[in-house]
Amino acid sequence: MAIHRRRHHSHSHNRFRYLIPAISAISAAILILYGFISLLAPSPDHPHHLVRQTTSDDDSPGVRSVFKVPISGGMASDRSLWSTRMSKFYFGCSNASSKFPKVETITYPNRYLLIATSGGLNQQRTGITDAVVAARILNATLVVPKLDQKSFWKDSSTFSEIFDVDWFISHLSKDVKVIKELPKKGGKIWTPYNMRVPRKCNERCYQIRVLPVLLKKHAVQLSKFDYRLSNKLETDLQKLRCRVNYHALKFTDPINKMGQKLVNQMRKMGKHYVALHLRFEPDMLAFSGCYYGGGEKERKELGKIRKRWKTLHSNNPEKERRQGRCPLTPEEVGLMLRALGYSKDVHLYVASGEVYGGDDTLAPLRALFPNIHSKDTIAPKEELEPFSAFSSRMAALDFIVCDESDVFVTNNNGNMAKILAGRRRYFGHKPTIRPNSKKLYRLFLNRENTTWEEFSSRVRTHQRGFMGEPKEVRPGRGEFHENPATCICEDPEAKSLPRKFGKTNPDPDDSSISDQDTETDPEPLDQDEDDDLIGPQFQHLVNDTSLDDDPLVSELPELEELLSD
Repeated sequence: MAIHRRRHHSHSHNRFRYLIPAISAISAAILILYGFISLLAPSPDHPHHLVRQTTSDDDSPGVRSVFKVPISGGMASDRSLWSTRMSKFYFGCSNASSKFPKVETITYPNRYLLIATSGGLNQQRTGITDAVVAARILNATLVVPKLDQKSFWKDSSTFSEIFDVDWFISHLSKDVKVIKELPKKGGKIWTPYNMRVPRKCNERCYQIRVLPVLLKKHAVQLSKFDYRLSNKLETDLQKLRCRVNYHALKFTDPINKMGQKLVNQMRKMGKHYVALHLRFEPDMLAFSGCYYGGGEKERKELGKIRKRWKTLHSNNPEKERRQGRCPLTPEEVGLMLRALGYSKDVHLYVASGEVYGGDDTLAPLRALFPNIHSKDTIAPKEELEPFSAFSSRMAALDFIVCDESDVFVTNNNGNMAKILAGRRRYFGHKPTIRPNSKKLYRLFLNRENTTWEEFSSRVRTHQRGFMGEPKEVRPGRGEFHENPATCICEDPEAKSLPRKFGKTNPDPDDSSISDQDTETDPEPLDQDEDDDLIGPQFQHLVNDTSLDDDPLVSELPELEELLSD
């Protein structure tokens, strides 16, 4: 018995002796396999990583994602991609009514209004447009507005170096008396009284706040003049806004000629082209407080820039993204366009400043649309040289190419996007694609688990009401410069057609959204400039009219101007 036990013990000992190395070998193999899988797996920052490459059909067999963008795909020849439905029934109309008094009968002597605009080219454009209307409200002579030369954009250009000043004065001669400079007073230079009006100031506001000062001082300058006029005015004043913005404001001949050269170059490359206004500069990303998956490097770089603005508070990047407050990455814009049906061979003109991450950030967009161009790639350096030292003149060239494009798309909702959206509505409702960022966010986040067919179908659903179609925005919603409904007339044939605002079909994702989070219209009511890119925790810095007397007001110009164009 003892011998049997010893044999059994010896046999068990031998088994364990071989078992332990086997277990160790298996464990080591599992650890190696886990390490290998970890290297292949996406990082926690993966959903929005700046340099992530898009999966396509020509990827290696090892890629397991079900999300694959077709190599060719798209419907580049589809008419619906290059024109808006029912646009033939709507047209711009901004002539004054017979009840609008002539300028001679309403302009009082010794009543001069001067305007100092604010921000970049397009923010200044809104100020110039509204300045004419303000002068009309005050029955005053308008002195040609001063352009902001000290803003974030650091451009020394004057009004007459960007806009045709003689055309501006003559075209408005029946509406408002405009002169080039303030006359001298008693042979001496006349210094106007400087003041500021609140944002969204209506007719009564101007009559109460500015008119008494104007009657006393005779010459008043309104400074930092941007978005200082109400969205809602009586019809003839709204139409005057349109006459200024769409007819009286003409770029100078050198800018127009160069802009048209760029357009012609794009036209030579194909029947159609898409223009993309891409805002993805380091300063803008830092200011927005959004995060794009660039890890600690991105947090440090953008965090360092954010410290420039002492008035900014920390915010939750994921919440900002969820609420649609973050501009789309170049890759996301490309995916959206491909999902909407634009094929890989489409020529894409990109209007942008310095892109954060440079070529690495643009690489995924280039993979989706290899035919990418900019003014620097399609024009000789010597032809651009007269404009290159002036940011507003360079922006004017981009404005022309974007305005003339068959399709205009933006990754943000800044001033250029808004101004062009309104202009393109007025001149025939040319397709204008603004991303429904709030809804697209969830699609981009989960795309690896979605087939391309399902992804593209949902993109098309989410983008209904964001494509520049007639009547897609309710009258009175959004900025007037973006939605000039008063200046768009309807063909009698359209009266019998069904009227639908915004999206026409239910959104499959809406079941997961609370009532307060559901969007029924593309734009919230009466937004101030760039509110949708500015977090709620510091919106008051831009919108609060009490800031006119705030000791921190000197820090505000860069806050407001950074996202302006």
